[in-house]
Amino acid sequence: MEEQKLSRRKFLGLALAGGAAATVGARLLPGAELQAVEEAPRSPYALIIDTTKCTGCGACIEACHLRNDLPEDQSYIHGLVRGDEHLTWFLMVQCQHCADPPCATVCPTNATYIREDGVVLINEKLCVGCKYCMYACPYQARIFDEERGVADKCWLCLDWVLGGGIPACVQACVPGARVFGRTDDPDSEVSRLIASGQARPLRPEFGTRPAVLTYIIKDPAALAATGG
Repeated sequence: MEEQKLSRRKFLGLALAGGAAATVGARLLPGAELQAVEEAPRSPYALIIDTTKCTGCGACIEACHLRNDLPEDQSYIHGLVRGDEHLTWFLMVQCQHCADPPCATVCPTNATYIREDGVVLINEKLCVGCKYCMYACPYQARIFDEERGVADKCWLCLDWVLGGGIPACVQACVPGARVFGRTDDPDSEVSRLIASGQARPLRPEFGTRPAVLTYIIKDPAALAATGG
């Protein structure tokens, strides 16, 4: 078992070192109705996680860990198992890069901030480790780095994205359950999924307008009970 783990880590390390990979596709449900975009992200970037394809393999979690050189057993992504005895599915949760992030609202030092392109980042020099953001996040998407004293989180591999690439978790997803692209391109896969109404935010009742959405073949209302 340990050999398998090391083998997978080596594979992911080599894959990530190779730089940007082609963005994977995702299927649209035939006949899906177009809906208004009240819940669409304001960010020009969107990451859509397709729960109909996710196998819960954890490659995205491992890739995030390796890419960000995080402490042992830490990742900006955590997996949840949803469903019942009849149907089980996997929900991968991370920072949602909200247009209205509660974590930024409660931060007493403004260490958490939103870039003009909508990506939510942390100024480590301003973070005092109070953990208010961790309690405020409705997705439980923060991890605390004890050594640095920082409430850390996903930064969307922004250096790669700005260079024309894609996040490490998207590269590592073998079944193609992660789709990344620009929302200001109407022909992009993410734009099509958002327009279809099948890519929806987690916990929409919070009105955070996240840039990370979930594609689910079941009733989208089920997402209201998922959280993270």
